[in-house]
Amino acid sequence: MQILTPEIQQKIKASIINNCLTKQYDLATKNISPIIDALYANIPEKNRISYGRVHTVRILSEYLFNHFNEINAPIFQIAVHIFEKGTNFKSRSVALGILSFVGLEDYDKVLPYFESAAADENWDVREMAQMFFKKIIKKYPDEMKDYLLKLVKSENPNIRRFVAETLRPVQENKWFYKQPDYPLAILRHLFKEGASYPRTAVGNNLSDLARRLPDLVYDLVKELVESGDKNSCWIAYRACRNLVKKEPIKVMDLLKIDEYKYKNRMHRRSDYQRN
Repeated sequence: MQILTPEIQQKIKASIINNCLTKQYDLATKNISPIIDALYANIPEKNRISYGRVHTVRILSEYLFNHFNEINAPIFQIAVHIFEKGTNFKSRSVALGILSFVGLEDYDKVLPYFESAAADENWDVREMAQMFFKKIIKKYPDEMKDYLLKLVKSENPNIRRFVAETLRPVQENKWFYKQPDYPLAILRHLFKEGASYPRTAVGNNLSDLARRLPDLVYDLVKELVESGDKNSCWIAYRACRNLVKKEPIKVMDLLKIDEYKYKNRMHRRSDYQRN
């Protein structure tokens, strides 16, 4: 599926790249949204659930990074200007995408911008921040572990959620299935999380791990429930979203409940025992 047509490439060069090179950052930033919209319009309607705005931001940010890199333009400075001038999630997200590539060579430069985005008032910017940060974790696992261990103690719940979301075993993080101790060493600091936003992210994270590591997550669920902490028990319940589909009685035994509801599906102990 090719959405970056030659016509759109010409528009990118004329409306974004040229303005960046002449330091007209306000104008360059303003022109990002129309390009994102044009890319989105090229996605077949049947594919828009799987390939939506996130895909368009990925495409544009990578294209801009590669082009600026080829001509030895000051990529970091350009991305920072776009990030700071941006007034909507599209422009700021494209800037984060460019910064994520910069971070593969020099992560120290970009960390303050990802931390700022993680605390942003705009939900979409926060989502893009955690998505793009995953590639930096993969490149620098030890350094980013230390960094995330610092962020996990933040007083800002959005930043704590950023930590949990960046550690979900998806995309660049699928290696976590082979090394689950890496994310768990950080996530354990959130096992008694009181704020709903990051707490949900922790539960979702464990639920993802359960897809391939069910025994590990069963042990974690038992540990969380036995702690007696209400927030830990909530996380344990959330962690069983996938496990309950295959072993409902085992899940209810561990959670010490007789019913498990997620979305529109209700699992009742009595229904299974009757059968």
